[in-house]
Amino acid sequence: MNPAEAEAFLPATLEFLDAVLRLQLCVVAFDCDGTLWAGDAGERFFDWELRQGDIVPNVPILALRERYAAYKRGEVDETTMCGDMVTMHRGVSEAKVMNAAVRFFDQFFVAQIFPEMRELVRRLQENGCEVWAVSSSNEWVIRAGMKHFRIPESRILAAKVEVDDGIVTDRLIRVPSGHGKPQALSEVVKKEIEAAFGNSRWDTEMLATAKHAFAVNPTPDLESVARAQGWPIYFPEGTRPRN
Repeated sequence: MNPAEAEAFLPATLEFLDAVLRLQLCVVAFDCDGTLWAGDAGERFFDWELRQGDIVPNVPILALRERYAAYKRGEVDETTMCGDMVTMHRGVSEAKVMNAAVRFFDQFFVAQIFPEMRELVRRLQENGCEVWAVSSSNEWVIRAGMKHFRIPESRILAAKVEVDDGIVTDRLIRVPSGHGKPQALSEVVKKEIEAAFGNSRWDTEMLATAKHAFAVNPTPDLESVARAQGWPIYFPEGTRPRN
């Protein structure tokens, strides 16, 4: 984004950007779905893959849809469901899944990116800040999204499985959701997370462990927690109600 585009932001947006940048942060962590862009890319990719039919051709589509319905009813926990959305690719070439993820994100989610969040990430990195992306969505779709934020793959902590000779396995490495987010950061980053940004209750633990917590585009339950904790709340321009 060039300076002219940045100047087009509303005053409340510029105030938010300035408030973060004034902290002169060295290490930060961002949730992705709902925080950097509108919507849940992981869930949408899951549905899109099943409808495509040729990306994971041997999966039991009906069983997976029934399992997802059970998850929405609260009968399957978040971490398990997010893990299933990764391990369902067992036996598929990782290159094939990655190509599909890029195609999906570029078609459906680039337009969902919050411009001011991309600008914030850009300015933080420009100032020498170490930026991490943390998500319970599968690593491939998050890697596709982070190309638009110039966050390297080495700084992505998402739902991940082992890959043998280019083929995806069902051996989970991590599913960063809830307490799994600060745990992954602690295990991999091994530095104090000076600021964290999230939008849902699954980010609460990560926000609570950071020196500075920001609720971005928060769901009602996270908004309540943020107000109780005194965390700054920011609604991206495209999500604000019109007068």
